[in-house]
Amino acid sequence: MRVSTLAIAAVFAAALAGALPAAAADPLRALARTAGIRFGAAVDVEVLGKDAAYTQLLAREFDLVTPENALKFSVVQPERGRFDFTQADALVAFAETHDMQVNGHVLVWHQQLPDWLTQGHFGRDELKTILREHIQTLVTRYRGRVASWDVAAEAVAEDGRLRETFWSRGIGPDYLDLAFRWAHEADPQARLRYNDYGGEGGGAKSDGIYDLMIALRRKGTPIHGVGLQMHLSLQDAPPAREVRINMKRLAALGLETPITEMDVMLPVPASRTRLKKQAALYRDMLQACLAVPQCRSFSTWGVTDRYSWIPEHFPGQGAALLFDTDDRPKPAAGSLGRLLRATASTGRKVSR
Repeated sequence: MRVSTLAIAAVFAAALAGALPAAAADPLRALARTAGIRFGAAVDVEVLGKDAAYTQLLAREFDLVTPENALKFSVVQPERGRFDFTQADALVAFAETHDMQVNGHVLVWHQQLPDWLTQGHFGRDELKTILREHIQTLVTRYRGRVASWDVAAEAVAEDGRLRETFWSRGIGPDYLDLAFRWAHEADPQARLRYNDYGGEGGGAKSDGIYDLMIALRRKGTPIHGVGLQMHLSLQDAPPAREVRINMKRLAALGLETPITEMDVMLPVPASRTRLKKQAALYRDMLQACLAVPQCRSFSTWGVTDRYSWIPEHFPGQGAALLFDTDDRPKPAAGSLGRLLRATASTGRKVSR
């Protein structure tokens, strides 16, 4: 059942009423705006409105939201032709109430697909029909309300070649071009991007993503950006210089280069030393973004360590985000705030 916008607003208002006390001046979203970028987070919509502190922290510190799961195929179309927009509608309503942009995530991905789809034994033409209807139903519903879409994600393997997936096997490699065209038909004003991990700096995967972008641009595919996910650890992070170089070569193709899902996992409990190193790594990546005008947003994959995906998937690791499990700002949040404040006072500069 679709939740009405009025009901959603009432839930959020009630949650915020009993939330944290007013925060200090200069939330990150305000500093980012003066520095010329948006500051975003992926949102656990099931928590939104139920955890008052989380809800207020999100509204205060961020002005760009991406649903963690609410628009993934298995959630939004659990049965063929039956769409459930309850969570997505809630997030879009929340964003509109709090002057936030929304990034839709994700239209075409090889994970979190429903059984009816993966076990359906569909032919190529029927799969194309299913994918087109899925994409155009979502994008049309939020036309003018969702500013950008992760149309496709993680289609490039670690060796730089196209990954073999459910979609590439069923439709062929042109599924990527088709997906972007179908999304553009549904909302010609939306910014459409490809989103991936592990290709933020140099290397085979980065080169493979770059080559894919060249091929799509030559076809006239309506693609506007490459999202650099930036899931890192202290031991596994690209040099900031390589990130800037990669952003610049993508920008030279006419593409935006947002940082879309950053987190930096640490062994837990996290020591002060590691938290300082984490802060420096966050700062370095934001600095790389600010050095390239086509990097117009910086997002983390989550709001607070309390709901991060890291501990479940990497036992013994966590503490990956800007706010701790009690919603308190960590050294990384302070480091980004200082950099954004300094950038606002001096203006964005492209490094040479």
